Amino acid sequence: MLERITALKVELDALRPLDAAALARLEHYYNVDLTYTSNAIEGNTLTPVETTLVIEKGITIAGKPLRDHLEALDHFDAIRYVRELARSECPLIEAEVRSLHNMVIRRSQPEIAGRYAQVNRYVRTDTGRHTFPSPAEIPALMGDFAAWLAGADSTPETAFTAHRRLVDIHPFHDGNGRTARLLMNLILIRAGYPPVAVRPEDRLEYTMALQQAQSGGGPEQFEWLMYERLESTLREYLHMASTGKQ
Repeated sequence: MLERITALKVELDALRPLDAAALARLEHYYNVDLTYTSNAIEGNTLTPVETTLVIEKGITIAGKPLRDHLEALDHFDAIRYVRELARSECPLIEAEVRSLHNMVIRRSQPEIAGRYAQVNRYVRTDTGRHTFPSPAEIPALMGDFAAWLAGADSTPETAFTAHRRLVDIHPFHDGNGRTARLLMNLILIRAGYPPVAVRPEDRLEYTMALQQAQSGGGPEQFEWLMYERLESTLREYLHMASTGKQ
């Protein structure tokens, strides 16, 4: 799989630079898609078409919660911010992780946006309750995480490890998954890859893979899923990019 991904990346690089207008259309398409998928995994009820209408037309969808609309607007702004960061040469620091979290829930949950959790967090798993690090541990863990991130190369391996490590720390009361996926995609974009969407149909496998890693079972299942998604996205992106180049 890694060889296939490398070959696809070479093909994509050969198409660059893309026409500015074609690139803008491609990025917008993926920004909306990433917004839909990342929010849907967390329980947002907007469909792909409804998400598009909320973002592009400002339409309110009858019968859908206000929070779902706000989450769509928040994530769309956040992924565009991710692209800005990816194009800069600024190192990824702890403040940027908090900024990503702030942007992804600033309308839907402004009271906790960008703030570390002040209460214990836990999740139910197939092997029992998994408790995340306590609020007192978060600052030190995030400091260590940021130091590692600042020195890590921009590669898919770094992107997927950063995603998993941030979820393991679970520093925020809510929005950890969305923030981790944004951070992952920031690193992928910096490395010249397209951003990866974890789709709603991947939700069970994705959740189980993260829980397996958290329980000491190793990250292999999670990494395999992410590399599968990266290969699939590269193929799709290549097709769309080559069409836009013509």
